[in-house]
Amino acid sequence: MEKLNLKYQDAVKALETLEKILKEPFSVIIRDATIQRFEYTFEALWKFIQEYLKEKEGLIANSPKAVFRELLSLGILTEDDTVNFLDMTDKRNDTVHTYKEIVAQIIFSKIPAYTQVYGNIAK
Repeated sequence: MEKLNLKYQDAVKALETLEKILKEPFSVIIRDATIQRFEYTFEALWKFIQEYLKEKEGLIANSPKAVFRELLSLGILTEDDTVNFLDMTDKRNDTVHTYKEIVAQIIFSKIPAYTQVYGNIAK
């Protein structure tokens, strides 16, 4: 239970830093920092959910997409939320290509909506 609580606290703290940077005026530096915060928030959230599934549901899910699909099957996520989380997973994977301006712009434009979906799980 302690491990689950620690992962939960990590996810909440990461989400708070993401929400905070979204309030900053746009600049390329803020965009890039936002993408970095999106990356670590995503990691913290899916690892918290992974631990939740293991401890509370007795389920093993070894990838982000598997984790989100399990939440759908348990009725914790709606289909729309699941689609959003699967899209987030793809965008998280795309962040390694943020040196491409268009990729960075696309990811940055989606982060505010993703943050709302994160909040449904982490708070």
